[in-house]
Amino acid sequence: MSWSEWIIGHEQPIRLSLFLGVFALIAAWEILFPRRKLSVSKALRWANNIGLVILNTFILRLLFPAAAVGVAVLAQQQGWGVLNYHPLPFTLSVAIAVVTMDFVIYLQHVMVHAIPLLWRLHRVHHADLDYDVTTGSRFHTLEIILSMLIKFATIMVLGPPVVAVVIFEVVLNASAMFNHGNIYLPEKVDRFLRLLLVTPDMHRVHHSVHAPLTNSNFGFCLPWWDRLFGTYVAQPPEGHTGMEIGLENFRDPQQVERLPGMLMLPFTRSLGEYTINRRW
Repeated sequence: MSWSEWIIGHEQPIRLSLFLGVFALIAAWEILFPRRKLSVSKALRWANNIGLVILNTFILRLLFPAAAVGVAVLAQQQGWGVLNYHPLPFTLSVAIAVVTMDFVIYLQHVMVHAIPLLWRLHRVHHADLDYDVTTGSRFHTLEIILSMLIKFATIMVLGPPVVAVVIFEVVLNASAMFNHGNIYLPEKVDRFLRLLLVTPDMHRVHHSVHAPLTNSNFGFCLPWWDRLFGTYVAQPPEGHTGMEIGLENFRDPQQVERLPGMLMLPFTRSLGEYTINRRW
């Protein structure tokens, strides 16, 4: 059995182990070296944010038992997708697939900010009044389902190696927890890292209460897309410790930090800011 076959065969325990390991690492980092002082009860936020993750995981497994890896296996068996029509060296195919799927995530992220109906779903992620490792997995169930369908379509068009999909899923989850971490990084370290990865300071700008900043820094893993397409903002004007997190029209913890309120948030009347063409 090759290493790639072993990875495919053990995809779920690998992903779960790495998820729990990265989560524990970032959570401990947040306690030892926090970037900001939290404003809402951590117990309240964690219980409900993690509760939403558990609900989403259950529903995804119910609706899509094979998940993204299953679709990648099917595409490979049927010869679907660009990388199956035009075979490349394995390592190059994996690299192209991972970078391309990250670019699709960037485009998807811009889309859910630009389309009012999708912004209603995505604002559940932005309504968190604090910013820490649990924010990275806080998404409305309908948005998670939409994201999975987009991922399926991407895999069928791209035809990536199955192991590339496993790597991408692991990297996406890990980077989401890292760049949403309430963790301190020295300025020089952050400046270097954000040439290669989206750092917490870079992505935190995206969670500002001010709409022009909310509509910047859309990248989740690779930082290049924001620089390339002009959506990059280096720092918030008021500084990271002074910036306000969340959405201007949703400041009640009883509404935005409890699971029933999160699930109902897309259906409230007030839409809030969503346009992506506003700038300071």
